[in-house]
Amino acid sequence: MSSDEIPSGSRTHNDDEAPSTSNQGRGRNLSESSDQGSKRQRTLSESFFPGLTNASPPKFVSLEEIISAAKGMANMALAHEIAVDSNFELEKREPPENSLHRRVKETMLKAFWDILSQQLQEDPPNYTQGLVLLSEIKETLLTLLLPHNTKLKEEIEEVLDIELIRQQVENGSLDFPYYANYVTSVMAKLCTPARDDCIRKLKQETDTVSVFKGILETLELMRIDMANFTIEMYRPLLVASSVDYEKSKFKEYIKVNPDGLEVTKQWLFRHVSPSTSLASADDWREVIAQAYLELLTWDDSNAFPETLVMDRSRLAELRNEVLRVTVAATVLLLVVSSVPQLQSNAAFKISLKNHMLLLLQDCHTDKDVEGVLANVSAQAVQDCNAALPEPLTPEHRTTVESQVMQVMADNHKIRLLVFQRIKEFLHLMITSTVPSQLQVPAGLSTFTKELSGLAARYHRLVSHNRSVFGEYYTDILSTFQVPNGV
Repeated sequence: MSSDEIPSGSRTHNDDEAPSTSNQGRGRNLSESSDQGSKRQRTLSESFFPGLTNASPPKFVSLEEIISAAKGMANMALAHEIAVDSNFELEKREPPENSLHRRVKETMLKAFWDILSQQLQEDPPNYTQGLVLLSEIKETLLTLLLPHNTKLKEEIEEVLDIELIRQQVENGSLDFPYYANYVTSVMAKLCTPARDDCIRKLKQETDTVSVFKGILETLELMRIDMANFTIEMYRPLLVASSVDYEKSKFKEYIKVNPDGLEVTKQWLFRHVSPSTSLASADDWREVIAQAYLELLTWDDSNAFPETLVMDRSRLAELRNEVLRVTVAATVLLLVVSSVPQLQSNAAFKISLKNHMLLLLQDCHTDKDVEGVLANVSAQAVQDCNAALPEPLTPEHRTTVESQVMQVMADNHKIRLLVFQRIKEFLHLMITSTVPSQLQVPAGLSTFTKELSGLAARYHRLVSHNRSVFGEYYTDILSTFQVPNGV
């Protein structure tokens, strides 16, 4: 049997898909009630996890404690992003197109540059706005310097001496374009190659206001470049220390919000039954592993475990990717089973896989998949005809189309088998001591690239989460009690 034929059987585990709980949002701004003083504080469960109801009466804490914990959670979120996303970098944030924020920002900026232009055109020129601008530019340039740039720092301090420039203004001897040229020359020394074109255009610009406008815009980008350079340089250290940092910040959060793990408890307890053994560390790890696997079929309308909120969007994308790969692999297995001549045609299988994933790329739910099955079916037939010496007969074509159109049936054995094998593969990935040596499941070798990438991201998220919150999980499981009457 070829590696992509329909498997005749499988060593499946029992599916532990349990019902989930309520929707969970990311952090929100803290606000204060204007009611009586005793009620003005809000617990963090309301602030960071809106919609949750505490299991016990709320513990009121001071506003200062809440603000401190909020700052800690914000810093924790940034550290977490750097730790789990190897491609994380800061980007320039722009308000949405046509938003009030954007219109206000554009109006304020236009007013600033209009005032500068008007002042420079006065006789004699008025440099009030210009001095403010030069002072800001100087401070920004200094923030872009590395510790070893001592000579350049001294030069900037000397050339952009604001007091000296103010004296030049009073004497009527200020050469504003000279300072624009100096600033662009310094920027050329400090910028990354990606900003060379910006600097070159600035040097060619003759309008003074346009030059300074371009300088500020480019400096903003250079500050982001510097921040990303710093993140990349210290990434190994940040990743190494992020677990302890996140632990300490979450501990602060729990201190002011003792009931902040209610959804997490429900999530873990769903995977423990009266017959579940918790006698060994391996038993505990298995329960936690099954809880992690539940995230691959999570219903977005349900609450999310507090310990995983910062990874909710990433886990949702992994869930969606599992769905897409499952459907694409099922279609491939059905097609090569129906058209045996193509079972050993690797080029055909790669082409069909790519076409299936392309058609499914916007699918996030079963309903989304059902909406594109007609196109998937037509593409499968087209790919078969392109790879065969003779096109499929009308009867054969109808068979292929019919099989593909039934892929999302509730009890579709092949799709459920494919999902189970993917799930087992991911289970091994998060429980194995040597995950890098795992093999892709039988019948899914065409999807090695997709499954390997998916598994690597899943393993990274789970490993980091387990390192930070593993102690909380074991503490929660240690409190499990068999319900009365069971």
